Amino acid sequence: MMKPCLLALAAVAATSATMAPTGVQVSGWARPTVNGQSSAAAYLVIRNYGPGADRLVSVSSPAANMAGVHRSQISGGVARMRSAGSIVVPAGKMLAMAPGGLHVMLMGLRNPLRTGATLPLTVLFEHGGERQIRLPIQMNAPYDQPHGH
Repeated sequence: MMKPCLLALAAVAATSATMAPTGVQVSGWARPTVNGQSSAAAYLVIRNYGPGADRLVSVSSPAANMAGVHRSQISGGVARMRSAGSIVVPAGKMLAMAPGGLHVMLMGLRNPLRTGATLPLTVLFEHGGERQIRLPIQMNAPYDQPHGH
């Protein structure tokens, strides 16, 4: 009787170990645009399950001529947006981009971003390599994602 229980527990433990996330995982969303709008913002959620810190090296999208990570901030009552520089995600941590802060700036959109469609995005990490993702295009962050607060 005890032997089947131990085998079952071992099987559950082995399954849990193989299903644990590893490396860097990326999700997110992008805001829709209107006709004629040439730039847009996308917001990533980066979870680093790897053993060490990883650095976001680049972002690109076939939907735009240029893409880069920018940071919005208010200085002296004036809103400014600048390149964010190096983005490092420590091991075991999460970075959540959000409106009014870090975001992926897409410039030179080839077509409007329509609600309900997806935005193809390629993200490259120093250690985690390249990830090709498709972000849902919607007005607000998905319910299950952090909002940067």
